[in-house]
Amino acid sequence: MFCPLTPINITHYTHFFHSTLQQPTQSSNNFNFTFTTKHKHNTKKHSNNNMKLVWSPERATNSYIDTVQAITTINHLSSESGAAELVSSMAAGWNAQLIVETWSHGGVIPTSVGLSIASGHTGGRHVCIVPDEQSRSEYAKNMGEAGMSPEIIVGEPEEVMDGLVGIDFLVVDSRRKDFTRVLRLAKLSGKGAVLICKNANFISKMDSGYIWRSVVARGSRRLVRSVFLPVGKGIHMAHFSAAGGDNSVAAMKHKGRAVHNRWIKHVDQRSGDVHFIRK
Repeated sequence: MFCPLTPINITHYTHFFHSTLQQPTQSSNNFNFTFTTKHKHNTKKHSNNNMKLVWSPERATNSYIDTVQAITTINHLSSESGAAELVSSMAAGWNAQLIVETWSHGGVIPTSVGLSIASGHTGGRHVCIVPDEQSRSEYAKNMGEAGMSPEIIVGEPEEVMDGLVGIDFLVVDSRRKDFTRVLRLAKLSGKGAVLICKNANFISKMDSGYIWRSVVARGSRRLVRSVFLPVGKGIHMAHFSAAGGDNSVAAMKHKGRAVHNRWIKHVDQRSGDVHFIRK
């Protein structure tokens, strides 16, 4: 029997993905889980799909189910159940080609297992950043017991992130002191990226807004949408646009003087989404 996701606010989830999520339903011994996309009838946009992250409901569903199976098979993985399945389906659904996560000694690995499964569905690369050899050894041992062998890189964010170019999907542990540095230093994909802070119950909406603004301040991209989901120990996530064009919130040169774009922050009281609107 499959375990359904921890109950979440479905409105938040559908707003974030621009899609509709139906939670697992049980009828007798049958299990159904489906992601369906809201189609926008605009053929002019289809030609640009290869330049943007494109959501695949089928891939998301398959990765979700495989992650549920893996977690229920290995008993000690159930401690982070819910968040792992959600994150796995997101990484696979967005067809992430470079999936990066942070991990440290004493952490749990269900989300890591989910990301590894997602990379198998997308044919992408799964990289885990750890701060020291003790963490590397522990992570490799735990993942090996789960039948996974992702790439592991040891080092400080300033050293490691410089070599990871084109990140589509990034998951950081909010309990690590350097998680904001990892987000700021991330070299995101030109197609856009999804960034996630797990174990984020203690992060307020105000703090999360500051964190996401610090990401867009480094380059020519904008924050499309951000949301908090009460899954596991809390997930803050954000979708960033493809690079280029008028999406920059960085300082621009104008007649030899630095001019900063001005943005208005708007919080949707119904959905909880945070929007930044340029004046």
